[in-house]
Amino acid sequence: MWPNFSKMQIFCLVLAVLAILAFVHNFYQLENLNDAGLKWLVEDDDQQPLSQMTKLPRKLYCGYEHQILSKREQGEEDSLFAAIQWPRPPQDKIPFVRSTDPSRSTFVILNTHTHFKVGDQLEVRVHMKDYEGKPKQYGGDYLQTRIHSAHLKAGATGRVVDYQNGFYRVFFTLLWPGEVTVSVALVHSSEGIQVLQRLQEERPDRVYFKSLFKSGRISETTVCNVCLPGDMPVCNFTDLYTGEPWFCYKPRKLSCATRISHYKGGYQKGLLNSEESRLFQSDVNIKVPVSSSGPDTVIVRPLRHADEWRARTQWIRHFNESSDITECLQGKLIHLFGDSTIRQWFEYLTTFVPGLVELNLGSPKNVGPFMAVDPTHNILLKFRCHGPPIRFSTVFSSELHYIANELNRIVGGRNTVIAITIWSHFSTFPVEVYIRRLRNIRRSVVRLLDRNPKTQIIIKTANVQELGPEVSLFNSDWYSYQLDTIMRKMFSGIGVNFVDAWEMSLAHHLPHKLHPEDVIVKNQIDAFLSYVCPLETHNSLLKGIHDQMWSLFL
Repeated sequence: MWPNFSKMQIFCLVLAVLAILAFVHNFYQLENLNDAGLKWLVEDDDQQPLSQMTKLPRKLYCGYEHQILSKREQGEEDSLFAAIQWPRPPQDKIPFVRSTDPSRSTFVILNTHTHFKVGDQLEVRVHMKDYEGKPKQYGGDYLQTRIHSAHLKAGATGRVVDYQNGFYRVFFTLLWPGEVTVSVALVHSSEGIQVLQRLQEERPDRVYFKSLFKSGRISETTVCNVCLPGDMPVCNFTDLYTGEPWFCYKPRKLSCATRISHYKGGYQKGLLNSEESRLFQSDVNIKVPVSSSGPDTVIVRPLRHADEWRARTQWIRHFNESSDITECLQGKLIHLFGDSTIRQWFEYLTTFVPGLVELNLGSPKNVGPFMAVDPTHNILLKFRCHGPPIRFSTVFSSELHYIANELNRIVGGRNTVIAITIWSHFSTFPVEVYIRRLRNIRRSVVRLLDRNPKTQIIIKTANVQELGPEVSLFNSDWYSYQLDTIMRKMFSGIGVNFVDAWEMSLAHHLPHKLHPEDVIVKNQIDAFLSYVCPLETHNSLLKGIHDQMWSLFL
């Protein structure tokens, strides 16, 4: 009962109680975040330092030191830099023999005596040593971890905590019954990452681009990039709407207006000295497994009651028949924006769904733009690559469209579906370049959702890939890991959904590839279409699916 209380007083009292509960909840979350340290990634494969690190000054890059940021933008940028800050070795130059040796390092399952059941947490401790067999005294190694079951073809990633003393702890949630195997791999040593950081800040030109200028019989080719060194005359192709900078050296005889194409020029050589090169050796210290010093498997029992715990895949629909996809996409206009990893979605859909017929637009192979239609079911599917930097083969200058500008041209609505990914082609640049691009895209996304909130917008995250000595210097998973962290943070909380391609590719039993096999692409498509056509009974639960997903590969 509420003696002597008016309805208004009761209402105010309820609001006050709710406010206190919200404050307590937020305080509890903040305490948990402080206990866990800085989060480096939003999803399960977090690799976290034990405590916060001293903020390091960043080297200025080209014109980006002249960016005018609002107080809010500067605060966000500082927060993003903190989120991707990585522990560094205590000295600038560490001898190779004192760098991390995965063949001498080990991991151990801590709670092997436990009778595990589905839903329990498995803890693993990793101890890193150098090439002399001495324990490492500092952290910063980049590890990739997973649990898997070969007979089920099931896998999931772990959460890594870096204690910055040579020890790491990995936490896995056990998601299925039976024999479960733990795998730990060293992607790069902390000493190798120190080299990658230097290249990121000092050599953003290590991938260079070119443009062809042509008028009549005269043609010239010049180098292009986000910024160009030296005092030579340049053509300024900065986008008028987004302000995204892009420059080419001016041709000697032709005007800037005669540019007709853009393409990847190549990769710079001789980036490392002999000692640094030893940190990037296949089968030695790039994506090399770390052995277990004891059992590497555990037996997981099923639960007694089926409704006691549920697997994280339960809200993912499986679109195993082409007719299922056609039914889902009927009446839809689907825009795919980004790089070749989302172009795979276009290729998968047009191959798997016979009713989707690709139109011949005369576009260069693997470049686009591409379009497919199903007139019977009123489906239109489009792909367009993002603007420079883009490491494709020849792209006509007229087709260099920025995603933000394309979004501004879309009306939107309940039948409009947009999927975006943009990360791989930014791996050689300082992160300021990437943050600026995402900020422009996010601004256009927010405007689109403001004018038509029913528009479906899905962000595809980065994915892991195969790495060798050369690829590591340009497209390392560590670079992708940074960009993926930034992408997730910048697009969280604005009404978009995520397809967790990172976990899908990392947890899978197939070898890592920049362009994953069709079975992994199908998993991505299933997650994507589950947002477009969710099960009616789980509409409200699909909102946070990217935080809850694991992959069962059939």
